[in-house]
Amino acid sequence: MTGGAQLTPAEAGKRYEVFHTGCLARDVVDHVTSRWGIWVLICLRSNDLRFYELRESIQGISEKMLSQTLRTLVQDGLVWRKVEPTTPPQVTYGLSEFGRYASEPLTELFDRITERLAPRGTD
Repeated sequence: MTGGAQLTPAEAGKRYEVFHTGCLARDVVDHVTSRWGIWVLICLRSNDLRFYELRESIQGISEKMLSQTLRTLVQDGLVWRKVEPTTPPQVTYGLSEFGRYASEPLTELFDRITERLAPRGTD
């Protein structure tokens, strides 16, 4: 994942050129729909979680990939990060207002797929 692109509310009538590689909106969509970005956002829809809780919740993600994904989503303004000055530091993550708004369709998509998905081995 590459660095994030902080978005601000669009001016009235302003559109992003999402099919151009330099578009900020395209970068954010790439981060949201990345292999791990979508799972982080869906996990955080329920409640705020610490790093290790996210790692435990998203099976198959390495600490390195979780760190990179969270860093990018924080830079994009989708996720907030709170560090408590303890030893070791306790880091909690949650969805920003923008993150909640952007992740709503992801949760709906996930729900639609799981509602209609037939169990394996059946038609």
